[in-house]
Amino acid sequence: MREFSLPAMYEVPSDGNLTDIVRRNAAQHPDVAVIARKSAGVWQDVSARQFLAEVHTAAKGLIAAGVQPGDRVGLMSRTRYEWTLLDFAIWSAGAVTVPVYETSSPEQVRWILSDSGATAVVVELDSHAAAVESVREGLPALKHVWQIEADGVAELGRLGADVSDETVQERSSLAKADDPATIVYTSGTTGRPKGCVLTHRSFFAECGNIVERLRPLFRTGECSVLLFLPLAHVFGRLVQVAPMMAPIKLGCVPDIKNLTDELSAFRPTLILGVPRVFEKVYNSARAKAQADGKGAIFDKAADTAIAYSKALDTPAGPSLKLKLKHKVFDKLVYGKLRAVLGGRGEYAISGGAPLGERLGHFFRGIGFTVLEGYGLTESCAATAFNPWDRQKIGTVGQPLPGSVVRIADDGEVLLHGEHLFKEYWNNPAATEEALADGWFHTGDIGTLDEDGYLRITGRKKEIIVTAGGKNVAPAVIEDRIRAHALVAECMVVGDGRPFVGALITIDEEFLGRWAAEHGKPAGSTAASLRDDADLIAAVQTAVDDGNAAVSKAESVRKFRILPTQFTEESGHLTPSLKLKRNVAAKDFADEIEAIYAK
Repeated sequence: MREFSLPAMYEVPSDGNLTDIVRRNAAQHPDVAVIARKSAGVWQDVSARQFLAEVHTAAKGLIAAGVQPGDRVGLMSRTRYEWTLLDFAIWSAGAVTVPVYETSSPEQVRWILSDSGATAVVVELDSHAAAVESVREGLPALKHVWQIEADGVAELGRLGADVSDETVQERSSLAKADDPATIVYTSGTTGRPKGCVLTHRSFFAECGNIVERLRPLFRTGECSVLLFLPLAHVFGRLVQVAPMMAPIKLGCVPDIKNLTDELSAFRPTLILGVPRVFEKVYNSARAKAQADGKGAIFDKAADTAIAYSKALDTPAGPSLKLKLKHKVFDKLVYGKLRAVLGGRGEYAISGGAPLGERLGHFFRGIGFTVLEGYGLTESCAATAFNPWDRQKIGTVGQPLPGSVVRIADDGEVLLHGEHLFKEYWNNPAATEEALADGWFHTGDIGTLDEDGYLRITGRKKEIIVTAGGKNVAPAVIEDRIRAHALVAECMVVGDGRPFVGALITIDEEFLGRWAAEHGKPAGSTAASLRDDADLIAAVQTAVDDGNAAVSKAESVRKFRILPTQFTEESGHLTPSLKLKRNVAAKDFADEIEAIYAK
């Protein structure tokens, strides 16, 4: 058994709650822009003073509508200014926020609002309102539904016109550090989602220690962050609360389809995202270079960036020759890539899945360092992350200051700290199992090095045992294969089988470009090309790269290209894009059998 801890850098106020943040910002930094919103396509800054006033106005409306201290209020919306406004308003009314993914089905909406006992819900779009209405009969506690796109925020303002400032001040101060701030429902890769009760203490310990450990990334009045992750996910909430605590300017965008344009307009200094975002940046840039006849130059620049980054970790550092090559490519390639990311940023924080060492070195080599972290809903997002000044690429960093990471005898990662969730809502049996002996059992397998840097190598429940008795952790090879531009998702199979195989889906965005470059018919799809020799060979390249990271016994011997993609709509991905292996295995059982057919 091995464990590692770091001393806390932030002291959680025992008698405070998250509404203290917006009041403090208004008092200490009244004219500093703490958030920005889009109006007529233009970003407009909102000062700390103005944001507090708007939060209190919305909170008064909730109070006037009868929302009581401790009531649960649902929030179903894309990532936008109003989400953050209403989150703090719900807390200022003394209530508890219950996020609902904006892509949730009516049945999922019913379960979350019913299980949490929500008395009110704010939705964004007509489709969200329709989803709630379709299950309203099964929600006896639900009294109010407001819609953002139907002037719901303005309606709350009108409702609360007669509520005094003293009333909202009193409500804002009711919750203490150990009271629930939010109930975040897990993605639910198996079974129904469980409601994680995260307290005000959880967020203070999480965000306060992150801001202090990464202080150069959170300079008030200088730094900014663009949030494009779903706020129903705990990582999105971290990206919302931490900038407010700093404070630095926060911008919210609901759709990543135009992310490049938003990055250019907002020009953040810090980006928090998931590996797929950074993979897309790399793959898009490489594909564009190839289309412009500059593919060879790009590849040389990428190799130089990776070599330069790796050399930074050696005692001697980069050689003079490597420094000169790096300087040339900085003008030709790297500067343009940094411009795509907004032009001002030097750092990003990545979580949700492994980034991979190659991409980690590539981005650091171009002057845009991606700091990997690791966490779960139950740990209020990051429970480990790479410090800005002591990064170890390939790891998910050291424990959150003030917390402990332990590796059990069977390799499971165990956690202890103030940032952990309080309980699973209405589920004492699951709570007792997860928090056995006072430690949270993550279900992930990992290792700690001598400096306390954590590596995640797989999940206990996802370990595949082949017919030959070999234990295989799918995550390592899946992440390497998925990094290829053509691959959307990869699912390793082989439990009880003679060898390891894989189901692979094709990224439709890159397939069209690849098909045109390889003389395939216009409009080709994964279904029409799944048996094409060229496509199979291209995917084999990705598989070979994945196999290079594991032993021969763990390597993928055969794979099948699926005619469709794993998506949330198809039921194969959770809202946070985690693969529902049991569902995929059942739906594609014939494809799996075909891998092992003689």
